Amino acid sequence: MQTNFTTAQLADPHVAESEKILRKCVHCGFCTATCPTYVTLGNELDSPRGRIYLIKDMLENGRAADKEIVTHIDRCLSCLACMTTCPSGVNYMHLVDHARVHIEKTYKRPLMNRLTRGVLAAVLPYPARFRAALKLARLGRPFTNAFDAVPALKPFAAMLRLAPATVPAASAMASPGTHAAKGNKNGRVAILTGCAQPVLEPGINEATVSLLNRLGIEVVVPKGEGCCGALVHHMGREEAALDQARQNVDAWTREIEQGGLDAIVITASGCGTTIKDYGFMLRLDPAYAEKAARVSALAKDITEYLVTLDLPEPQHKPGLTVAYHSACSMQHGQKITRQPKELLARAGFVVKEPREGHLCCGSAGTYNIMQPEISARLRDRKVKNIEATGAALVATGNIGCITQIASAANIPVVHTVKLLDWAYGGEKPAGLPAALLAAE
Repeated sequence: MQTNFTTAQLADPHVAESEKILRKCVHCGFCTATCPTYVTLGNELDSPRGRIYLIKDMLENGRAADKEIVTHIDRCLSCLACMTTCPSGVNYMHLVDHARVHIEKTYKRPLMNRLTRGVLAAVLPYPARFRAALKLARLGRPFTNAFDAVPALKPFAAMLRLAPATVPAASAMASPGTHAAKGNKNGRVAILTGCAQPVLEPGINEATVSLLNRLGIEVVVPKGEGCCGALVHHMGREEAALDQARQNVDAWTREIEQGGLDAIVITASGCGTTIKDYGFMLRLDPAYAEKAARVSALAKDITEYLVTLDLPEPQHKPGLTVAYHSACSMQHGQKITRQPKELLARAGFVVKEPREGHLCCGSAGTYNIMQPEISARLRDRKVKNIEATGAALVATGNIGCITQIASAANIPVVHTVKLLDWAYGGEKPAGLPAALLAAE
């Protein structure tokens, strides 16, 4: 794609990076076939190619974002299916991230939209606040339909629908500390506690620590660790995202320097995509560029790390048929496609892949809150394809996908690591129907 940025514009390293990305696009349109919003809405401006034209025009002319640009950029899930499809290597992720920062700086959103985004940014990244909000949601649930009738309040209706009926107790695993290896010590890793996941389903990290300890891996929960920054990063709140990234880089660097780390293990693939990008996000910060790159290199999804270990024979082979849902952040963001399925099969599960596995389920961070109608259409399409496999349950590696799919599916949705922990001598995942277990 030909670009016409001025020398002065290209002096800005963010603009210069976006210009490089834009020049790689050859207008081929392969991305349109795999873009969930284009497939759903059929609007060229809701495809990666259409958004690239809008972003180019906005940045090249140095103008403020307008309502049309914001509408189409906001509809982007950042699922990154376009990057998997693109034959030219266009880094759409970094381009749309830059566009969102530009929007945040130059566009004044309607009051209720600003309020909603502000609430999400102030609550979701902080486990104590998020836990309190979920408990308060019980009081607001009777007003869900009333909120739904007012367009500006639809996101709050979506929040109430997604909120669980009960909130699990906080887990001790979320507190800083070291969990010793059982038997011979074969390695040492840090685990990302996360923000939403330990509130919604603390059992995921509990199963991870339990499994790793039995495999001889010492697991540390670092002091000072916080949200990965993905949520505010995708809102264009770049300074907040970078501050959260720096906080984590500091926490993990201390552990690297004090006891060494073989990996930083992540059990929410949405977080993994962002942490693996810390090196890029902080590349212009002389105090953090090198440290951030080291952290990104150590970041590993739990399945990515497990395949590097010498796993024993499973103690229990459930034999259940599992539909594996590959989260977008897993398959497109991190290019992890083989490892989870191989681990499940080795553990004794029969793995099936749903049709249209490349399409997003509609969760996408806060997308199912901010774009509930499109999200619901994608969710229903995903659930239909999953249930068509005839599987007994769904396995996936991202808490957002678990929450989204479980809101409509008639079969259990379980994190992949909980199934692996069960097979290798851990506890049976809670919530599996007795009839399902009887059929083993």
